[in-house]
Amino acid sequence: MSAETILSNARIVLADEAIDGHVVIRDGRIVDIGKGPATGEDLGGDTLIPGLVELHTDHIETHFMPRPKVFWDMFAALQAHDAQIAASGITTVFDAIRVGTDEDATLTVDTMEKLSNVIAEAAASDDTRAEHFIHLRCEVSAPDAVEGFERLSQNPRVRLASLMDHAPGQRQFVSFETYRLYYQKKKALSDEEFDRFSQKRIAESEANSAPSRRAIAAVAHERGIALASHDDATEAHVDEAIALGTKIAEFPTTPMAAKASHGAGLGVLMGAPNIVRGGSHSGNVAAHDLLAAGHLDILSSDYIPFSMLQAAFLLARDGTLDLPAAIRLVSANPARAAGLADRGEIAIGKRADLVRVRADRPERPPLVASVYRAGRRVA
Repeated sequence: MSAETILSNARIVLADEAIDGHVVIRDGRIVDIGKGPATGEDLGGDTLIPGLVELHTDHIETHFMPRPKVFWDMFAALQAHDAQIAASGITTVFDAIRVGTDEDATLTVDTMEKLSNVIAEAAASDDTRAEHFIHLRCEVSAPDAVEGFERLSQNPRVRLASLMDHAPGQRQFVSFETYRLYYQKKKALSDEEFDRFSQKRIAESEANSAPSRRAIAAVAHERGIALASHDDATEAHVDEAIALGTKIAEFPTTPMAAKASHGAGLGVLMGAPNIVRGGSHSGNVAAHDLLAAGHLDILSSDYIPFSMLQAAFLLARDGTLDLPAAIRLVSANPARAAGLADRGEIAIGKRADLVRVRADRPERPPLVASVYRAGRRVA
């Protein structure tokens, strides 16, 4: 016998409109959507949105290493991370795992491979609330980036890889002073030590970045892994990304790069905290400005899982977008960019990834009341 659930008396956010009605779920799929009430679970007029799709969150590493050189059990770290992800309305998450280390790195490629294997094992045994994939964020300036990617990309949960270079003087850190403020304090370096550190990073970037990008892109295409650029600042950066076959432009740092990426058909991704805070924490382009120009497609939680939901409702409440358009930034658009055609919207035939949201207090962020993945309540 088929399992059926009816969620009734909800404000349902569809792809292009919101209706008052009900949703019928059978065997994990949406089989009917109707206006008006129906016999089933009464949602009390709350808003029902599709489950959020998160493409880039570094959050799992903070649970595994909550303090410098303090390591937690990997399965326990994954469970803590997963609980926060699901409670934020995210039903599909791409956990960002670093590739490319330096001589003083605490998290090595061996450690990252073990953590990736834990994610794959938990996914295979359905031991998580959200569905977890892996996003390899590849520091292409690192000498071991290609070797690390070759190893970690064999994991079947790897679906996305981003090519990034955080050397000073370009991309995210065009301003050398911004680089100094971020890294000198973080690593507790003297001025002399910081100068040596910076020059080493610049030399590594010049030696490794371009060949590593090409090598990683080639392997990614062979293995069916989608590619993302990262922190593009110039048209030359965008041209390079296009030539490598990237699909997503993560965190472009200038309006020029965002416009060029969007025009080339790349999904432009920015951090939802940028929307919530009203600007970039590193002084780069504001997501609001890209949205106003029509050059923003996807929002990612980046470092605050709840920021995706918070940003979407903020954009709707302040009149920047209507609610369906705001929700597309965190559901349908990232699902499409990642090649996940079975989710991201409330529509007949789609997977029943749904989030019940209580949003009746404009002065407060929305509240996640319940979460369903494939029709099963998980939070």
